[in-house]
Amino acid sequence: MNAPESRPTADTAAVPAVALVTGGNRGIGLGISRRLVQDGFAVSILATREKPVDVLAELRELAGADDRVRYVRGSVAEAADHRLFVDDAVDAWGRLDVLVNNAGVAPTVRADLLEAGTDSFDRVLGINLRGPYFLTQTFANRVIALRGAADVPVDRPVATVVNVSSISATTVSTNRGDYCISKAGVAMATQLFAVRLAPEGIVVYEVRPGVIASDMTAGVTEKYDALFASGAVPVARWGRPSDVAGAVSILASGQTPYSTGEVFHVDGAMHIPVL
Repeated sequence: MNAPESRPTADTAAVPAVALVTGGNRGIGLGISRRLVQDGFAVSILATREKPVDVLAELRELAGADDRVRYVRGSVAEAADHRLFVDDAVDAWGRLDVLVNNAGVAPTVRADLLEAGTDSFDRVLGINLRGPYFLTQTFANRVIALRGAADVPVDRPVATVVNVSSISATTVSTNRGDYCISKAGVAMATQLFAVRLAPEGIVVYEVRPGVIASDMTAGVTEKYDALFASGAVPVARWGRPSDVAGAVSILASGQTPYSTGEVFHVDGAMHIPVL
């Protein structure tokens, strides 16, 4: 049975802000967790793996306090785990400020559109699109309930949602159509929630990475090395998790309260058409 860690014993009343990061224990997600901890957030991670003791120790050292980092084992694809994740953070810290929908998967096997099967499609969309869509719903409803009847401030967000998408939202890969569709869906979900949640004081953004060095791209290193060598990407290098984390940090800071639904590209300008 999925379960969070034991409740903290330290006084957490002074926690300045709380961020939830799905898949925040590895790759891009870990880069985001590190940055938000350094920015002063209390961070809770939702991931499917056994508790990563070494990762949590590192994050707690960065935070300077054991009670500023939590881990909930569960899947973004499961609605019950959404509630567990949100409830655990509220029980521990009494507030919610930022949700980073980062967890995502690639197809297990890259398959041509004329050969791809339904199992991969359902798995990829369940984790990459359906999961964050309904986790955002759960998060937003809880933020609204915590706010209660208080007026919505005009000079700062009540809360922030950041969806980590991909350049695949607009760039075609015919051997992983399910992944492209899932990320295109995330782009639309960002706009939908941005409009719906604006009156509630919740802003929503999309961070759209390009080619980032991670587990997901480890198997296609030669392909992307050749892409950079060809000059197809103006900033001709691999992106790093810290590059994505920097964008999330800016958006999570609350310093852009009059912007919502925006896309922040982290792709070395790969998205710009060049003749």
